[in-house]
Amino acid sequence: MAIETGLEGKPWYVSAGVALVLAGLIVAGVHWFKLRAMGDQLTAKETALTGLQQKINEGRAAEARKPQFEEEVARLEVELSKLLKVLPSRRNTEELLVRIRRLTEQGDFELLRFGPQSPQPVDFYSEWPIKIELQGTYHNLAQFFDKIGRFARIINVDSMNINALSRGQDDASYHTIRADFTAKTFLYNEPEPELEPEL
Repeated sequence: MAIETGLEGKPWYVSAGVALVLAGLIVAGVHWFKLRAMGDQLTAKETALTGLQQKINEGRAAEARKPQFEEEVARLEVELSKLLKVLPSRRNTEELLVRIRRLTEQGDFELLRFGPQSPQPVDFYSEWPIKIELQGTYHNLAQFFDKIGRFARIINVDSMNINALSRGQDDASYHTIRADFTAKTFLYNEPEPELEPEL
């Protein structure tokens, strides 16, 4: 015995009802998929909006701290300028020569030699040796070293030799010693500026 599954022999309104139900299911399915896609888009936009609001809040917080940052930058710039006096980034040979020559004149020395050597790199700084030879008295030499020790710039004295000067009967000079030593100062090695890549 065969089972009938068709709508043959049924009134037309049954077929119309079945068609309406099927059409309603199709429309509901399409709307459900559309609404689901729109819901996903809405969720993504809400997430993006939350992220943007968080960035705006971070920007406002940073703006509120801007005066504090500017004050800190100004303080650090003052500290850096103080440090660069102690450990300058360039040699300033002329300035150092003038200051040492002035010290020798004040101390009644005769400056025989002032020979800056090549700087030797060591980590973030370089050692800059300067060979100095002069003649004068022990007392003036001590004063000379005391005054060098008061420079803002760091200067170490290495390899010092002191020799007594012999004086003849006609020698009116009151210089009693000849001293040669290395005054070693230091330079800050500034990092090389980064070059922007050419396009």
